[in-house]
Amino acid sequence: MFVGHAMFAFGVVALAAARFGASRERALALGVAAGLFAAVPDVDMAYALVGLVAVDPTSPMAVAQSFWGASTVVHRAVTHSLVVAVPAAAAFALAPTHRRIAAAALAALVGVVAAFSGPLPAVIVGLFAAGGWLVARAAHAYRVRGTSLFAVALVGLLSHPFGDLFTGEPPELLYPLGVTVFDGRVALSADPTLHLLGAFGVELFAIWLGVAAALWLTGHHFTDHVNSRAAFGAAYALAVLVLPPPTMDASYHFVFSVVAVGFVGVVPAPKFRQRSLTLPSLPTAVVTGLAAVTLAGLAYGVAYTTGLA
Repeated sequence: MFVGHAMFAFGVVALAAARFGASRERALALGVAAGLFAAVPDVDMAYALVGLVAVDPTSPMAVAQSFWGASTVVHRAVTHSLVVAVPAAAAFALAPTHRRIAAAALAALVGVVAAFSGPLPAVIVGLFAAGGWLVARAAHAYRVRGTSLFAVALVGLLSHPFGDLFTGEPPELLYPLGVTVFDGRVALSADPTLHLLGAFGVELFAIWLGVAAALWLTGHHFTDHVNSRAAFGAAYALAVLVLPPPTMDASYHFVFSVVAVGFVGVVPAPKFRQRSLTLPSLPTAVVTGLAAVTLAGLAYGVAYTTGLA
């Protein structure tokens, strides 16, 4: 779900910056930096690649289950901690101009994690530190510096864990203090399928927020970039007749198929007079594809709740 995390942080920061007087170009730079920082905590998914070793590559379900099973070993722990986020954001803000101080602070963070949790989490937080360092250097190149860099890093890192409350195991928000804030995922419905659809809706909302911010700040209008092909998403309601009801524990068939609906956004549009095909612009492809996926999710939800399954 790192896309949703990144787009939410981008949208919130970009719109807030514009609201408080920043130019559109400046707001975009701040938003992009925040979005990239919001994606950094999911670097802990790198360990999930271990799950692909010695798994049958001809079985997509086995590959997916092994991948996600391995990810639970260290996912949503150290890198998703609000306690870790504050010193990490401060170190990242210092990285472009005070490299030695930033490097010492991040090395100390790795050492503390190693002492509390052992070598594997320490390696993961090392990757987290490297990822944040690279984002900070890139943001600095686009004049996101000093307190602005600290602020966007902090927003990105602090906002990320809360998007994970509806899926899988809850993040360890107060690591390494040993305090449990949530002992299970936040349920949106007692029905496991409706819960999944609700979590999918939260993800779509986060992405739409970022897309809307990007369109507005770049002078584009939604109506100029959505075409009638998005309506094909409604046909996904028929999936309720052929796919088993998805849940958080068995969601692959739903996620992969509903996201595939979004490819209607990149289908070339025919120009009959020229007898040729024209690829849609990037904004049109994104908006049309996202609209199709949103409509597909809504159509499936309506079909499921009305008892067509």
